[in-house]
Amino acid sequence: MTAPLDAIWHSHRVRVLLIEDDAKLAERTAEYLRDHGATVEIAADGAVGLARAEAGEHDIVLLDLMLPGLDGLSVCKQLRKVSGVPVIMLTARGEEVDRIVGLELGADDYMPKPFSPRELVARMRAVLRRGAAAAPTNANELSVGALSIDRERHVATFAGTVLELTAFQFDLLWVIARAAGKVLPREQIYNEVRRLRGEAPTSFDPAVDRSVDVHMSKIRAALAAAGPEGGALVRTIRGVGYVIGDEA
Repeated sequence: MTAPLDAIWHSHRVRVLLIEDDAKLAERTAEYLRDHGATVEIAADGAVGLARAEAGEHDIVLLDLMLPGLDGLSVCKQLRKVSGVPVIMLTARGEEVDRIVGLELGADDYMPKPFSPRELVARMRAVLRRGAAAAPTNANELSVGALSIDRERHVATFAGTVLELTAFQFDLLWVIARAAGKVLPREQIYNEVRRLRGEAPTSFDPAVDRSVDVHMSKIRAALAAAGPEGGALVRTIRGVGYVIGDEA
């Protein structure tokens, strides 16, 4: 095995998520990266890739633009709402407009196919160095006022009191908390929870709205029990959905 190419690789095996539907290219790229000290997970379509990226288990995402179902631009746009994980776009579409759109949506770099694996590693090193210098916060922890959520420990607290929540309610709270200040429709909330769990989004169903309302009432009760201000943290926007914290 070739020695790791950058000091960042020395602290741990860099965790790479490769979202690519070309199986042969994905395997060749993954093999090269593994030979250079990385661990690589491959996702073959956009929806699965987005769910895995949102889980916060990777150091960098290599994202193909032309994907079945959810395309790479959509994946990048959705991912940037919840995560600052470095993203390098890989695509056969090399037009300037595609590069610009990808970068404007939050991609950190852009490589047209065919690409040199050696150059890819060099670009990964540069992106990871920039990310390390920025010292991002833990993607598995967030706070909204007195509410704190730790996904790794699966613990949510309000004013220091642990909230008694089911696994689904915990994921639901995480979804609305990471979009604090934004009003989220019930259907979007439900489907974001499904993505967190690696499940495909579902089409509109009135039962979805009722399910979200029931679980949200349980979350509000847990927050209210934890402190006098907890019950007002999550608000219903009539005819739309829910928002946590002040509206942006």
